[in-house]
This record gives sequence, structure tokens and C-alpha cells, in this order.
Amino acid sequence: MTHETTIHELEPIKIGLLETIRLIRKSYVNPLQHAQEMQERFGNAVMQKFFRITFVNLYGADAHRLALINSDQVFSNKEAWDQIIGRVFPNGLMLRDGDDHRYHRRLMQAGFKNKALHRYLSEMGPQVNEAVASWPVHPDHPLLAFPTFKEMTLNLAATIFLGMDLGDEAARLNKAFEATVAASMPRIPLAIPGTILWKGIRARQYMCEYFQRLLPAKRTGNGADMFSLLCQATDEEGNQYTDEEVIDHMNFLMMAAHDTTTSTLTSMTYALAKHPEWQERLLEEVQSLGVKQLQYEDLEKMELTDWVMKEALRMYPPLSTLPKYSLKSFEFEGLRIPAGAMVATYPIHTHYMEEYWSEPLKFDPLRFSAGRAEHKNHPYCWVPFSGGAHMCIGLHFAVMQIKVVMFEMLRQYRWSVPDNYTMAVQQSPISKPRDGLPVYLKPRDKQH
Repeated sequence: MTHETTIHELEPIKIGLLETIRLIRKSYVNPLQHAQEMQERFGNAVMQKFFRITFVNLYGADAHRLALINSDQVFSNKEAWDQIIGRVFPNGLMLRDGDDHRYHRRLMQAGFKNKALHRYLSEMGPQVNEAVASWPVHPDHPLLAFPTFKEMTLNLAATIFLGMDLGDEAARLNKAFEATVAASMPRIPLAIPGTILWKGIRARQYMCEYFQRLLPAKRTGNGADMFSLLCQATDEEGNQYTDEEVIDHMNFLMMAAHDTTTSTLTSMTYALAKHPEWQERLLEEVQSLGVKQLQYEDLEKMELTDWVMKEALRMYPPLSTLPKYSLKSFEFEGLRIPAGAMVATYPIHTHYMEEYWSEPLKFDPLRFSAGRAEHKNHPYCWVPFSGGAHMCIGLHFAVMQIKVVMFEMLRQYRWSVPDNYTMAVQQSPISKPRDGLPVYLKPRDKQH
């Protein structure tokens, strides 16, 4: 005897307009609480109608598996992200689908191969050492960690991706990137003078003009930076990226390379300030390497640093939400979900589910140790780097950069926050502290 599974149509939740607006607003303001509330009230699949737009939230690791593997090509990254950041970051790698995405990712892969990563590390080490050593130290005046990391990672991205020192242009570029990221989730989605979206589009125009001026020299030169590699990359038939494609990729890469890394470094710094015993454990690990500058083979030896990074990414994933767009109807947990919907899964929600994590509110890097390996309780319960075809192309570069910065911070300083301090986090569009994360530094060589 065979048993057929009954599939039911997912129905929109029946709530009033004001409650719908409240929930949508909360999804931006506090995605974790929003997702926990929605999942508890309505289950693992929730549909909302807002005028002509259909929103579907899917919860749990199985939802990530479905959306990220995308085996039936149900979901479009492009259709979703175009509606969110398409006006400020059009045609970035994350905003492409299918064969088009595979083609562009394959060409771009040249900039993230082992040979390139070795070279980036040799350039990165001395620059990070100098930047960290230059931080102002005062017992009564804290360092604002987030903007400090942001400036450093932008300068690193310029060195490695552009092959140049930004000089006087650094501050303006940083403001331009901030404006474009802010414009990805504007409260007023209209590009009228003075609005966040208008400022973001103007900032994008400035960045395009900036890269356009550099492009001819990159085309004809023999540089080894990412910009040069994109200009020189060819497919099997000898085709290259167009100028417009190079500029679109550079805009997106520069933003992704320094914004998400800044977020991760900030959350690690906060966690280590709240748990100084882990600072000391990481310092011992760094000292045991016996080197003044990290070599590529040293990176895999920084196991404890890796656990702390993964725990920070669990608790504060840079992207709290992963949006897709359903090109056709699909099934999830016995429910049929329609085509034409904005479908969101929530890493930040899954990262706090007791089903996968012991005491999820607790900072506990040991959960990533081989003996516990809680992140392997489900292949998709820990997804800070997305997954499937759209797994972050710069993952290894980001991990390398984070370890280099932590290596220098641990060797040069001990840092702290007041006992009663709790970091207030703005989780959208990218996780960051609302107050910049003020930390108090003490140089290690002056401590007794």
C-alpha cells in the first residue's frame, strides 16, 4: 500500500494592515526577534500579502537547504536582489543566475586562487601591522572599533583589489560605499533629491567614474591586483569582460570585501572584550606560531581564532536574511508556495535554534571544536557565507584577512569594554554596532 502526501496551499496569514506593516518593519529593525516571533506564531512557512507583493518567510536549516541548493532552479537571486540593491549595485555577482552567474564566477575565480591569496597575504601583513600600531591609545578615550576597521579594510581592499594607495580619495570612497549600502534598504524607496536612495545612486555614479578613469591602464598593464585580473581574464574562447562588467564587479567586490569583513571583525572584537579569557587563549595561540608576520601555512594553525570567528559569525551574521524570488511554485514541509513571491530564509534565526545549538545565547567557541562540532548537526544550520552556487566567492580571502588583523591586535593590545556594556546591533542591511563599538586599548608591551 502506498501513502500519498497531501500538499496544501500556503495561505496568507490573516492579520490587519497595521499589524502587517509592524511585522515588515520589525523584519528590518530586529530580524532575529521578528523571525522567532513569526515562527512561533505561524510555523516554518509564513506568507504575507502587502498590496501586490507576496512575502514568504521560511524557517529552519531545511529551508536554507532548499533555497541555497536550488536543485530545480525554483529561485532567482537576481530577481530578489535587483529589488533590494539593483539600483546601486547592478549586475554584481550575487545579482546573477544560472549560466550567466556560472560564467562570471568562473572568470572571477582567477582572483581568488591559492597563488593570488599567497600574494595578497604578503601585501596585507605589513599594512595591517602598521595600521594597528597607529591606533590612538588613551585610557579615558575609547577607540571606535567599527569605523576603524572600516577604514582599514577599505585601504586593504584598495591595495589588493586596485593595486594602489587611495590617498586623498579614501575618505570620499568610504562615504560613497556607505551611501550605496545604506541605499539598499531605504525607508523611502524613491530617488528624489535628498533621499537615501538618491544619495546612493549619486555615490554609485561617482564610483563608476572613478573606476572608469583607472580602467585603460589596467587593460594594458600587467598588474596582479584584482582589478587587473578582471580586466585581463578571458574565457575558453578568448572573450573578456566588457568595461561595464568590470566596473559593476569592482563596485560590488569592493563593497562586499570590506563591509562584511568589518562586521565580522567588530563582532569578534566585542566578544573578546566581553570574554578576556578568550583573548588570552588566542594570544597564546598566536605566540606559539613563533612568527612576526603570518605566512600562508600559519593560517590553518590558528584553530582557536577560527572557532571564535565562527562563533561571532553565528551570533552576528553580517547578512541576517537571505532573499530569493520564486520563479515557479514549490513545496516545503507539505505546503505549496506560489511563484512570484519574495522568499526569505533567516541565517540569524537558524543560528539561535536550540534544535541545533546548545545554549545558543551563550558565547561558546568550543561548540565549533572537533569534539562537539555543533555546526555539523545539520549541513545548513550555520550559513554566514550563504551556500550552494552562491557561496561567498571571497570566503577564503575574508578568513585570511580576519586572521591577519586578529594576529596583530592580539600581539599589540589588550582591549576591553565596561562590565555593564552591551553592544546594540543594527542588523540590517549589514550587522553593525549602533554606537561604533567603543573599546579601551592597552598596549601589551606597557602592561605589568
